[in-house]
Amino acid sequence: MPLAQLITATELTQRLDEPDLLILDCRFALEDPAYGERSYQQGHIPGAHYADLEKDLSDEVVPGVTGRHPLPDPQRLLTRLQQCGLDEHSDVVLYDDGPGAFAARAWWLLVWLGKRDGIYLLDGGLKAWREAGQPLDDAIPTNEPGSFSGMPDSGMTVDATWLQDHLESTTLTMLDARALPRFLGEVEPIDPVAGHIPGALCAPFTENLDNTGCFLSPEQLQQRFALLFGSRSPEAAVAYCGSGVTACHNLFALCLARYPLAKLYPGSWSEWITDPTRPRG
Repeated sequence: MPLAQLITATELTQRLDEPDLLILDCRFALEDPAYGERSYQQGHIPGAHYADLEKDLSDEVVPGVTGRHPLPDPQRLLTRLQQCGLDEHSDVVLYDDGPGAFAARAWWLLVWLGKRDGIYLLDGGLKAWREAGQPLDDAIPTNEPGSFSGMPDSGMTVDATWLQDHLESTTLTMLDARALPRFLGEVEPIDPVAGHIPGALCAPFTENLDNTGCFLSPEQLQQRFALLFGSRSPEAAVAYCGSGVTACHNLFALCLARYPLAKLYPGSWSEWITDPTRPRG
C-alpha cells in the first residue's frame, strides 16, 4: 500500500461510521495560534479529534537553537494519538482548511512513528467537504484509548550538521517548499533572516495543487518533480521549508508521484539561521 493516499469528501462520508476510522482536524494559523482549536470547537467533520500544530505536532522552541516547529517528543505525540483512539489497524484521515500543509505534517509524523499504511489526506480539505454539502459537528468525540505503539525512524531526517557537510555533493537535491519571493530573500515575513540554503531549489508546495485546492494527478506531480530533479537521483533528495511543516507537503506529493520518501530537514531555514557561520544563499 502506498505511503501517500488521498480520500475525497464523498468517500469519507461513506466511511464515517466505520469503527476503526480516526479523523484528525489539523487546522492552524501561524498568525493566530488559537484559531485552529477555536474553529474546531465551532464545527468540525463529525467524529474528528483536534491535533494542534504547536501543542501536539511540535515540541517547544528553544530560542537560538531550534527552528520554529521542532519535531515533537515521540512519546508525548504517541500518547496524544492513543488518546484519540489510534490503534495498529486504524485508518487515519487528516485535514485542515488550507492547502493541506498542517495535515501533511501530521501524515509525516505518523509515518515517522512507524504507521506505514491507512493514512489519508482529505483532498481539498475542509473546503471540499463543505462544497460537497457535508455537515459539521461541534460534539467532542469520546473513545477508548488506542493501542498503537510506534518508534521514530531516524533515517527519515537529516540535521544541520549533515546538511552542511553535504552542501557540495553533486547528487544532493534540496527542495525548498517556500514561495519564490521568500526563497530569493526578497521578503521574509516570519524569520529574522531572509534567503535560502545554498544549492537549494525553489519548489513551492502550493504548486502541488490545482486551482480548486486539490492535489494534481500523480502523473502531473511526477512531471513537476522530474523537472526539478533533472539528472539527479530522487533517492538523495532533502525537503525543507521555513520550519519543517510545508516541506511535508512536498514529501507527501513526492510519494503521490510514486517517488521514494525523501528525507526531511526538520529544523529547516528557521533553525539553519540560528548559527551565523552556516552559509546562506
